[in-house]
Amino acid sequence: MAQSNSAATMIPVTEQFWSLVDKADRRFSLVRDLPIFGRNRNDLEFHKAFKIYTRLWRMQQENRQRLVEAGMKRWEVGEIASRIAQLYYGQYQRTSDGACLSEAYVFYEAILDRDYFRDTTSNSSASGGGQDMVLANKQLRFLARFLTVCLVIGNREMVIRLTSQLKTLLDDCRKTFQEAEYKEWKHVMQEIAKFLKADSAFMNKRPLRYNYAFDTPPDSLPPVGPAAAASVTKRNLLLRDALLCSHYPHEVKFTELTLDTFRMLQCLEWDPCGSFAQQIGSRSNQTDTGPQKTNLLQDLKDPSLPPNPLKTILYRPSATHFLTVLATKCEELPADGILLIYLSAAGDSGVTSENYEKIAGSFRNLGISSSSGKDPSKKEGRLWLGYRANEGSSYVYPCDLIPFTRRPLFLIIDSCNAHAFKSIDGEEKGETAAMLLSPISRSPVPPIPGSNVDPTRQQNNGSQFTMFLTAPLQAFCILIGKSSYDFDMDKYVEAEKLFRLSLNDLEAALITSAGLHVVWVEALGDPFLRRFLLRFIFCRAVLALFKPNCQNDEFTPTCLPLLPESVNPGTQICQSAIRRIALLFGAVDQFDLSEMSVQPEQSGDELSTI
Repeated sequence: MAQSNSAATMIPVTEQFWSLVDKADRRFSLVRDLPIFGRNRNDLEFHKAFKIYTRLWRMQQENRQRLVEAGMKRWEVGEIASRIAQLYYGQYQRTSDGACLSEAYVFYEAILDRDYFRDTTSNSSASGGGQDMVLANKQLRFLARFLTVCLVIGNREMVIRLTSQLKTLLDDCRKTFQEAEYKEWKHVMQEIAKFLKADSAFMNKRPLRYNYAFDTPPDSLPPVGPAAAASVTKRNLLLRDALLCSHYPHEVKFTELTLDTFRMLQCLEWDPCGSFAQQIGSRSNQTDTGPQKTNLLQDLKDPSLPPNPLKTILYRPSATHFLTVLATKCEELPADGILLIYLSAAGDSGVTSENYEKIAGSFRNLGISSSSGKDPSKKEGRLWLGYRANEGSSYVYPCDLIPFTRRPLFLIIDSCNAHAFKSIDGEEKGETAAMLLSPISRSPVPPIPGSNVDPTRQQNNGSQFTMFLTAPLQAFCILIGKSSYDFDMDKYVEAEKLFRLSLNDLEAALITSAGLHVVWVEALGDPFLRRFLLRFIFCRAVLALFKPNCQNDEFTPTCLPLLPESVNPGTQICQSAIRRIALLFGAVDQFDLSEMSVQPEQSGDELSTI
């Protein structure tokens, strides 16, 4: 061993460095190609790769001058830092550990501040030649990756800054890039522009994450009443894992993160110590300072926060890949775990249910029948994942999920064919599945003043049902044709207080109901699932009583098992919840509310204590 160490010291540091670079590259490629799903199976490989890159980073710091003299370029230092950031972000994707997300941000920010990928030695730009193509591509990829991290971490100011730099750099490279390459990056720019237009400041007036300033801390959640919980064997189940997947034609996305899965991802994480909420007031009129940003990163590592549920996002998977990941998650789900499955997709190759009859009629008028001899309007309900192969690889059917009901499942299905998944009820193989199912059709929405978004296009600002589950107050405002242009921050804060009061009332009615099914009793034990369920009850009441819907079931979401009648849309408590918020926005006449739903007005003192 002593001889080996002695031999190593005789090797020039530059040779050691380049040898370590090669070894690190191979290790990085191995980790990058590992699947992002699977509980803890990749930790060892991550730590091996991280150990090598840590050693590499220290070596270049301690021997910078000698390495530069030996030919090391500045961008190569940036490449090492970028690889470390990618390792951290990849580990965040596998573990949902906020500390990994924070570390990824730190390394990416260092690259940005020190301009590692900017060509400071060449005068090509000054002479009209533009950026060096290889270096420009590295810088563009770095900016795109950093953008994704900033979106997930919630730093909107940095997102705007990076978007501007991305556009400037791409404009500078237009003459030097080949047409196909330029178009590819132009498409990336268009994606982020559409994403930011949809995920606007209005949609981020409060954090989507579970935030103690808005949401009840887990140890303070009101327990389910003894009448409802009498027949329940206490298992203390918690949401441990989630599988998120969405696909619609032309949906808003950035890279492989669609708007709907992004919102669900955010909604399944703890907000760091409520720091976002505490800074809302100052952020409305000021630009974030360095200390605020640093505090946010420190808070993400707060050990007092509960661990985030494990989450896997699948972008346009084949049905077989989706089922493979689902099988792995069920197999590895802890004994006290609930698995959430979120599927948001078109019903049949992007054809909505209201068009089925038109298509079927066209076939009949032309004397054409399908090869199977079945009416196209009568096809078994299924979700189209957009995988362009044979039919079996393109669709997920309700029966595909039944084998996995051996474990506790919480299903959120957002599709015009969501109703087809009712067939799972009663066919489970061990555990009753909890299901929140979207309406068949999206409720008609009036145009928002000051916005040129076509309200008839479902995916321009995300799914309506998913929006109600993740940003319910904003979804309510969009439904009645209001936006951030229509009220100031004080009015929004008042609306938030009224909304919280409404959810508290719904929660009290639900947890004291004697007819509450055991599966909902167990779901209410988890703070994330309780929040989804309460928001679903609010959403169902709003859409059922919205006058343009004419109380048509087509526009009303459903759930299985059925919830108690005490929280049905027609009850006084649900109508009161809608009335108090609608009054604030002058929209009571848009809902079919009975006179009995009038409640005594809350005083300012009462509201301030909510």
